[in-house]
Amino acid sequence: MKRLVAVLVVILMATVMFAGCAKKAAPAEDVVVELWTQENEKETLPYLQALAAAYTAAHPNVTFQIVSKETEVLREDFQTSSLAGNAPDLLWTVSDHAGPFVVAQLIQNVDSLIDINQYVESVVMDNKTWAVPISAGNHLTFLYNKDFVPSAPADTDAMIALAKKLQAEKKVQYGLVFNQLEPFWLVPWLGGFGGKVFASDGVTPTLDTPEMQAALQFFYDLKFTHKIMPAEADYSAADTLFKEGKAAMLINGDWSYADYAAVLKDKLGIARIPMITATKRYPAPYTAGKYFMIAADVDGAKRDAIVDFIKFATNYENQIELVKTYKRLPGLKAALADPIIANDPILKGSAEQMAVGTPQPNVLEMRAVWDAMKPEMNKVWSGKMTPAQASAAMQFAAIAGIAAQK
Repeated sequence: MKRLVAVLVVILMATVMFAGCAKKAAPAEDVVVELWTQENEKETLPYLQALAAAYTAAHPNVTFQIVSKETEVLREDFQTSSLAGNAPDLLWTVSDHAGPFVVAQLIQNVDSLIDINQYVESVVMDNKTWAVPISAGNHLTFLYNKDFVPSAPADTDAMIALAKKLQAEKKVQYGLVFNQLEPFWLVPWLGGFGGKVFASDGVTPTLDTPEMQAALQFFYDLKFTHKIMPAEADYSAADTLFKEGKAAMLINGDWSYADYAAVLKDKLGIARIPMITATKRYPAPYTAGKYFMIAADVDGAKRDAIVDFIKFATNYENQIELVKTYKRLPGLKAALADPIIANDPILKGSAEQMAVGTPQPNVLEMRAVWDAMKPEMNKVWSGKMTPAQASAAMQFAAIAGIAAQK
């Protein structure tokens, strides 16, 4: 109940705060916009609800039905509902959804609807822009509890040594935690060892490589050789251990900053993932952001209302509010240049990590790569495969998965 009250208060305050920004006249006829998002209450769902409420306050004939879904469920449900002819009108989601949506012609390009030059790099395929940036980043970073870690380790040797020391002194249960089940958390290490998931053509998998094997071995060693991580941990377990002070360091995304700041307050530190000592390279997490995508069949008065809402939701004032409240880097270039970024240690650390990240591929083949990596990497953690066997199996599965898409 307390959480619900808090959300309602946020929405009410934001409605008053944002209302003055929503001035452009909306279409005269009544419009109901069904909006799906993969944000939740721990992320920016309350902010989105507040934006919608503020827009409706200024344009009473435009109302929103907001539905929150887990990321992969949203992708699957949007594809299914689009084929059935009852898709939602607008999405607030991640960039890698664009690949399958564009190929299946489920979303429309926005070049003629929005001045995309006002925003950071967006989702471009076939020389067309398919989404409007809401926030930049969506990247993994290194988070630490200053009660145990005064400043971020310079490299992985220092990180491992510190983690072992903290565990030996029984100050924490684990030195480092992160989601071990998803390949999104493996990609930074792959980049740190000089590898990529695609060849230079951007679509041919390159998973069976010495770099992938090195990344898998490094990940394995953190868990079982150095023993600074739990033998098993999904997203929720890592999140809980860090919040409860049982883990000193965490790798998680920029979407989580506000939640951790509420718990740790000024004890929260944000930095680049430490440089890999062996390669002198920084781990390179995928960078992207969150985006608005408009369903392919939306037109007329409803599309006019949606475009106007997107412009309102991403205007300077609302983007700065996103930065202040949720510690997200904004998608609007003017807001990204605001001094609030450089003067905030959390945002500064996030921006520094993004600078050494890798833009996430939006191609349809990326889906097959994710599906190929996940089961094989988890076989390494369970001792059922060596890194060499797993990388070969990943490559085989990725090629088969891409062939099945055609």
